[in-house]
Amino acid sequence: MASAMPASKGEPRDRIAGALLVDGERVLLAHRHPARRRYPDCWDVPGGHVEDGEAAASALVRELSEELGITIAPPSPEPRYRLVGDGHDLDLWVVRTWSGSIHNRAPEEHDDLRWFEAGDVAQLPLGHERYPELIAEVLATGNTAR
Repeated sequence: MASAMPASKGEPRDRIAGALLVDGERVLLAHRHPARRRYPDCWDVPGGHVEDGEAAASALVRELSEELGITIAPPSPEPRYRLVGDGHDLDLWVVRTWSGSIHNRAPEEHDDLRWFEAGDVAQLPLGHERYPELIAEVLATGNTAR
């Protein structure tokens, strides 16, 4: 797992909305640019910060449009997973359908986008230690998005 820069004491926790974008037996991960302040040079789920007064599900729709150029239907208000990291809380949805063609619209944030099968993920430096388990579960069960 990539090292993380800890949040300063008293610094508010960031709220993050992310997606496990699934295409058949693969999931899309974004490689965080090595110059990023937090979690540099590791593979992470697409998504981003929830703005003040914004619902996490709305932030996910906005972030996927801004970063990947795709449109998704608004997901349910409750994420499939909630992960706690160093200085942030990540709400994570499974997304299986979208419109548009995925491309990297935020190269200053991610320097690569790739599709991975479940068996390939454990060997990667990842933004969260639970990603391999969650990705394997989602790909094995074929559950619908939420």
